[in-house]
Formats: sequence, structure tokens, C-alpha cells
Amino acid sequence: MSRIFLYCRVSTTEQTVKNQLLALSQRGYNVPPAREVVETISGGVCAMERPQFRNMVQNKLEPGDELIVLKLDRLGRDMIDVLSTVDMLRTKGIIVKSLDLDGVDLTSSAGRFQMSVLASVANFERDRIRERTQEGLAKAKADGKKLGRPNSVSTERIQECKREGLSQSMTANKLAVSIATVKRYWNYAK
Repeated sequence: MSRIFLYCRVSTTEQTVKNQLLALSQRGYNVPPAREVVETISGGVCAMERPQFRNMVQNKLEPGDELIVLKLDRLGRDMIDVLSTVDMLRTKGIIVKSLDLDGVDLTSSAGRFQMSVLASVANFERDRIRERTQEGLAKAKADGKKLGRPNSVSTERIQECKREGLSQSMTANKLAVSIATVKRYWNYAK
């Protein structure tokens, strides 16, 4: 008989998995606490680099078990990692279901097809965002805008303070910058 495991993840300590567990429970997934795997870690961290997820895969899941997530993004933010994670679980005989995809077995042929379509859409959107960003940067440059982080203080302002006879620490206090910033520009000041 297969066992059901729930995986719930949030990205920050200000968040809680209670809503995910409640939603899973309302959909009929009531499992012993030992099979509720919860984690507070960014979705940008690869699934097998997350301690609780890795422990579940290596020490708890067995062939025939089901892994249920409320939403596919709980497995990860990067679609390539999600696809490789689902494929790795498939090779171990684990069934993976995401309830936001109508609970389709993602390790089945239909589930893998659905995942491939989602991956294609995600890659397309990522490419479009990259293109729009590059277009925006090119336009800003063409319009004469200075790109990058603004200087926190100008060399001219440090020159004024140096001419006034202020020390480096007094200059830092006056300009409300760190002493390291003043030292970086001090020798340029005449």
C-alpha cells in the first residue's frame, strides 16, 4: 500500500505553511505528522539542496509512495530544477502530484507532457523578460541616462571638505557616508 507524503515550503520566516496544510487537509489529504515535510527556504534553492526535502527523498520515500504539493512552485522556482526533480522521483518509483494541476500524476506520460508545456512557457517568458530588459537598458543608454549604482558622494564634495581642513572622519560625518567611502576618494581630492 502506498503512503502519502505532503511537502510544504515557504520562503521566509515571516510566512507559515499552515495555509498549505489546511488546503491539503480540505482536499482530503490527512497524513500523520511524520509524513508532513515542511521547510522554510527559498524556492530558488535547488530541491535536493534543501535539507528537509533531501532528507525526505533519501530517508523516507519508498517506491510506490506519493508526494503531494499544493502548488508546483512549492517544488521550486526554476522550472528546469522542478522537471529534473520530478524525473528523479519518477526513476525512484515515487508518484508526484501538484493539486494546482488538478492532481495529475506528474510522473506519468500525461503529467510529463503537461510539465514540458509549462517548462516551454516558462522559458519563453524568461527569454521575453530578458529581451525587454535589454531593450529598456539600450533605450536608457541612448537617452543619455547613466546606468548603474549612483555614487554616494562626489569627489568634489570631498575636495571641499579637505580644503576646509576637515579630517577624514569629520568629512565622513559631515557627508553622512562611511569612512571607507571617504578614504576611497581622499587621494583624488586636492
